[in-house]
Amino acid sequence: MSAEFTVVFALFPRVTQLDFTGPYEVFIRLPGARVILASSAGGEIVADGGMTFANVVRLADVERCDLLCVPGGFGTAQAMADVELLAQLRRLAAGARYVTSVCTGSLLLGAAGLLRGRKAACYWAWRDLLANFGATPDPARVVRDGHVITGGGVTAGIDMALTAVAEIAGSEQAQLVQLQIEYAPAPPFDSGRPETAPPAVLARANAVFDGVRKDREAAAGAAAARLDARHDEGP
Repeated sequence: MSAEFTVVFALFPRVTQLDFTGPYEVFIRLPGARVILASSAGGEIVADGGMTFANVVRLADVERCDLLCVPGGFGTAQAMADVELLAQLRRLAAGARYVTSVCTGSLLLGAAGLLRGRKAACYWAWRDLLANFGATPDPARVVRDGHVITGGGVTAGIDMALTAVAEIAGSEQAQLVQLQIEYAPAPPFDSGRPETAPPAVLARANAVFDGVRKDREAAAGAAAARLDARHDEGP
């Protein structure tokens, strides 16, 4: 693999930076990789926690890509209402060899109409919202359905990206990248999934999400309604 391979990360305000910086570290090690950070407006993007990313290009100025990656974050609800973002996701996905997401980025793929009839992963607390968009929620850490590869929450983005690299450049290249970034998870606690987390820890996590649940559910419902109306109108 020697030709240029363009990867576009579609960002939005209050994105979770590890959702895309993890896969970024993987994809920049693809032979011929050209990685672009883009958003609806371009300029600067402020992630959850206040980290700022500068020189972000406008999605409309990106002609095409080989791989599109959509991360998630606490700004997902607002991003689902960003019609320009969703339109650009549809445009870039139409010509991409691979369409990928991390965490609640799959909700944005769904809101753009890119997951209808497909299985997809998502962050555990919001996985059920995928059904709004005609997708089948899958609890796996990485889910592949055709050319669409989706990852679960946050750190699953690294697994998703390594899976994609193996498909693009072969398993040996993927293993080389894994070694280069010394990705050998050995977490100190077995609490990374709701099925294994202690009940008290899970309750605290859910209490945090309860504060945004109503808004996120409403945003997903509104995005699904717009998508259905667009589908009814036809091309």
